[in-house]
Amino acid sequence: MKILHYEAPGNPVWKDVPTPEPEANQVLIKVLGISTCPHWDLHIMDGEEMLPGLALTYPYTPGQPGHEAMGEVVKVGADVTDFEPGMRVAAWRDQGQNRTGAYAQYAVFDADSLLQTPTLVPERIASLELAMCIQVSFDRLIKMDAVKNKRFGVGGLGPAGLIAIQMARAYGASEVIAFDPLAERREMAEMLGADHVHAPTPEALPEGRFTDQALDTTLDCTGLKVSIEYLMARTRETVSIFGVLREEIAFGPKNWNRNFTLMGYGMHNKEAAQRALDLIIKGDVNLSPLITHSLPLTQYKEGVELLRKKEAIKICFDPWG
Repeated sequence: MKILHYEAPGNPVWKDVPTPEPEANQVLIKVLGISTCPHWDLHIMDGEEMLPGLALTYPYTPGQPGHEAMGEVVKVGADVTDFEPGMRVAAWRDQGQNRTGAYAQYAVFDADSLLQTPTLVPERIASLELAMCIQVSFDRLIKMDAVKNKRFGVGGLGPAGLIAIQMARAYGASEVIAFDPLAERREMAEMLGADHVHAPTPEALPEGRFTDQALDTTLDCTGLKVSIEYLMARTRETVSIFGVLREEIAFGPKNWNRNFTLMGYGMHNKEAAQRALDLIIKGDVNLSPLITHSLPLTQYKEGVELLRKKEAIKICFDPWG
């Protein structure tokens, strides 16, 4: 089979390797589609760590950083009872950078890392793992009664933010307001259900937690200090941070009083993945518009450059193209 292997930063190689065999609790799938995780792909291409403190060495683990994959079950291990050959499945979690990744024609997953799915085109389901990640944040907000009937803001309209808009709508937000500096991302947000879209400027939404225009709840999908603090200055109750945080955030007197909560990220879990899958199947979350390009995996390097130039939101690669 063929697999993508970063031999050095900037040098992903499409090479032949033996097709893996599943262990007792594993499933071998034929990968039919795999979507980019833009920040991860760009970091690995550039030789930069994705998460603070995460060791990064090359040659990188073969098939990584590919993890948003869907496909067809080919073979199951001796202890697997929930899957059988021919089933369509999608990965709901990243198995870790030290496990062979799914930028490949075939990939082995732990059975517990997969969910059975309807027969959907790859663009509709390959990014289930990302939808699960956003669902984790919504699960925490829903427990706090911070979504239904709330004026809900989303900061950053990359793939995560565009999913968050749809989930806010699905979970009953009274109004969804989205922020991004790129006009084309704001247009996509409107198409996916945002009531209002703005560039994150002082003029777009005046500072103040208790003005008539203030937001009740916001979800930051950038991890950037400037974005988070912009939302904190305009949110009455809760700011949840989904984006990978690399900077210290200023929490001051303006945020201290009247029950304000600044919330970090939660834990990935299968139950959140199933809830996200249910939304996708119902049509409340549509992942297809996020896939702005479909390419053969042999054009991986060209695809990453599209992400770098922000000419693509996500790319779905075909390992067999």
